Amino acid sequence: MFAMILTWVGAVLGLALLIAMAAGAFVVDFDDKLQERHHRTKPVEPAGPLP
Repeated sequence: MFAMILTWVGAVLGLALLIAMAAGAFVVDFDDKLQERHHRTKPVEPAGPLP
């Protein structure tokens, strides 16, 4: 009985870990897209007078 309870606890913890890893990858990818979008929308000003 105790072994069955530990098996279920381990399975739930394993699933929680997999979900957390997937969510972390999604957050990192989404943050990269936001950073890329932020850098792309900045206006570029010329450094000096144009020839």
